Amino acid sequence: MGGAVVAGALLFGAAPTALADQNRDDQWPLKAFDSQGVWKESTGKGVTVAVIDDPVNGSHPDLKGNVLPGKSFIDGGRGDRKGTGDHGTGMASLIAGHGHGGGNADGVMGLAPDAKILPVGRPEVGVGVENSGLGEWIRYAVDHDASIINMSIGPSFLTDSDKRALAYAAQKDVLVVVASGNSGETKLGDLAANPGVVSVGAVDKAGKVWAKSNSGSQLMLSAPGVEITSASATAGQYRLADGTSDATAYVSAAAALLRSKFPDLTAGQIANRLVKSAGLPPGKKGLELPDSHYGYGFIQPLKALTAEIPAGSKNGPLKTPKADPAAGTGGATAGNGDQQASGQQEEGLGMGAIVGIAVGVLVVVAIIVIVVVRQKKNDRNGPPPGGFGGPGGPGFAPQQPGPYQQPGPYQQPGPYQQQPSASGAFPPAPPTQPPGQ
Repeated sequence: MGGAVVAGALLFGAAPTALADQNRDDQWPLKAFDSQGVWKESTGKGVTVAVIDDPVNGSHPDLKGNVLPGKSFIDGGRGDRKGTGDHGTGMASLIAGHGHGGGNADGVMGLAPDAKILPVGRPEVGVGVENSGLGEWIRYAVDHDASIINMSIGPSFLTDSDKRALAYAAQKDVLVVVASGNSGETKLGDLAANPGVVSVGAVDKAGKVWAKSNSGSQLMLSAPGVEITSASATAGQYRLADGTSDATAYVSAAAALLRSKFPDLTAGQIANRLVKSAGLPPGKKGLELPDSHYGYGFIQPLKALTAEIPAGSKNGPLKTPKADPAAGTGGATAGNGDQQASGQQEEGLGMGAIVGIAVGVLVVVAIIVIVVVRQKKNDRNGPPPGGFGGPGGPGFAPQQPGPYQQPGPYQQPGPYQQQPSASGAFPPAPPTQPPGQ
């Protein structure tokens, strides 16, 4: 993808409000997931999902009360104020929308309707600074108690600062979920391919991979991303879209359900449950997993919530990102959102050590000069008095610092053990009703 672009392609603009019950009926993923059964197990209560995207309209009737103030990195204000883009509001609604009207039966319902959204508003697409500050946005989300970060965006590159921030999120046990992208490419971009993230592709109602969903060996999961109805930034309006953005939001919502029900599991163990409960459509059962188009398969939230799945290793299927990509080793160290991770490794001696050595050498040279001069005076005037540099003097040994010691590299888990995927694509089910609010 060229530049930082949203990973959801808008098919129809925010049209005047249609029949709200039609919007709900059009949410085919809820039927596919058996949302009624899912919400008996978990609704995402107590979990905060950061949405790094356009600012989120927290006043939308389907989101009101579920959106925290957050922050807009566009103007420094709150992130829950409607901007010019619809994308962030749409993603938030798929994660934590609660509908509206009698019994909340109208409008858009998210898969985790009791989760909270932390909006992290980034500059709008097209202004030329879409990737400026990605590391800062991630750190803000981590430091404001998000346990999941949804990034339905696709920056064209990552800086070292961005990668350190992703390592910081991993160290703080925050699950980062990102879109694979919508260009139909066979290689993932820097963000989706970065170690430690859950990269997501899109599938349709039959569980077939969407033609424009980017693929690659680092793809981990897939989820519904075709003909997806979500909220738009203008209150009372809705959007219809195809894209890996929407698929990513559904994976973040599924992770929120799991983090609510299994609060003691690590981010890697949450990913483990999603992976080991994932499914494949008919005719794809023999794929070697992870597959470059499906990852380990499409998510099946109800199975992820109810299946007997061992917790597994701390990291699960996630590879551990390094704090300083240029160094090759080292781990992130806790810090605030305005500081770089302090566990980065430097090549050779640091600047402080070099300066210390130089000062020490100069002192040694000065001592030698003094001793030689005084020795010559001794030859002429007799033995020198005691003191600095002479017999019985205090002596001086310059203290040369040793190489800067860094913590060892993260310990990588053993090869990830894939279990057989569940059978069947997204099965049709009767229309569902939302949980009581």
